[in-house]
Amino acid sequence: MEAGLFTANNVWMMVCTALVFFMHTGFGFLEIGLTRQKNTINILFKNIFIITGGLLLYYAFGFNLMYPGFEEGSSGILKFAGFGIGAPENGMTPDYATGGYTWWTDFLFQGMFAATAATIVSGAVAERIKIGSFMIFVIFYVGLVYPIVGAWKWGGGFLDSWGFYDFAGSTLVHSVGGWAALVAIALLGSRIGKFGSDGKPKAIPGHSIPMATAGVLILWLGWFGFNGGSVLSADPALTSLVLVTTSLAAAAGGFGAFLLSTVLYKNMDLTMFLNGILGGLVGITAGADLMSPNEAVVIGFIAGLIIVLGVSFIDKLKLDDPVGAVTVHLICGIWGTLAVGILGDKAGFDQFLTQLFGVLIIGAFCVISSGIILGVLKAVMGLRVSKKEELEGLDIHEHGMDAYPDFRTNEH
Repeated sequence: MEAGLFTANNVWMMVCTALVFFMHTGFGFLEIGLTRQKNTINILFKNIFIITGGLLLYYAFGFNLMYPGFEEGSSGILKFAGFGIGAPENGMTPDYATGGYTWWTDFLFQGMFAATAATIVSGAVAERIKIGSFMIFVIFYVGLVYPIVGAWKWGGGFLDSWGFYDFAGSTLVHSVGGWAALVAIALLGSRIGKFGSDGKPKAIPGHSIPMATAGVLILWLGWFGFNGGSVLSADPALTSLVLVTTSLAAAAGGFGAFLLSTVLYKNMDLTMFLNGILGGLVGITAGADLMSPNEAVVIGFIAGLIIVLGVSFIDKLKLDDPVGAVTVHLICGIWGTLAVGILGDKAGFDQFLTQLFGVLIIGAFCVISSGIILGVLKAVMGLRVSKKEELEGLDIHEHGMDAYPDFRTNEH
């Protein structure tokens, strides 16, 4: 391979790494925008911990747990290649990863992905989880659960040998976070005031919809790195296709959610519009490289419809998800993964069954593992803050500070 092409590939992958890193700004803005100002510091603290702790955990053992190098004939379930990271002899040459990038770029790009799964959980449990319990959960979930699941496909494990396909993580990233979010909100219970005495959900407005909107636009931009980088090189044809399908699905997802929510609720709900965009992005992530533009629009539009119906369904179950994380990342992640067997270059009944089995196996593993981690934490140290702390705000009680000290209110 020419040195110029190798350099161009690696530079593109580093740009994508930066874009995925920037997505954490989007997650932070979205979460604080859709929640109350008295919990802003708490949410931002969790997000910063996820990035820093996640990267260190991935360095310490996550990367070698996710890419252990399964031998031929191995079960492809679990293997550990050792603590720490060190570049192999060909790690800085075109012989590594077929010239798409270097070993160090590989580690950093994958490390940015690792933290995303826990960030998904952060939004779902906002405004009522103990910060210490959440941090311990992140250590186990990002450090162990995420890389083990990732190894099953991206690390050459048994799902990869079955033919399961997940281009950039509709299941391996988004539903891994979504399953844990679902378990967590079930164990935590709803926020005070979310459900009235009649059992009907009550709106708890976020304190900054402009901030939430900025967060979604940043996430859309970051998805160019999330999906574009998953090409694993700067291949012009495939990279440009992936960016087109990604954007079209996002636009169609927003449009689908906007239309259905307007028809059902007779108002143009911006938060539904925003989550529809995210649903479209999650939905296309599993097959962004396999779909035509037309198929991307279909996948995104259906994901937008799922957002509106899914949010309503979660409310009917009396589960409290302040940012809609379960619907966006879990339900739309499942849809996008199954869509690989319905539309695109790999469509077929056998592929659909493979996708379905992959979703079910990963779902079961994530529910059981997150249930054990969170269940032990609940029994040993508790998951939820006190009523007084929840009403007065986690910022003051957990962190001793206000995000907006000049605008302190008595919001409850």
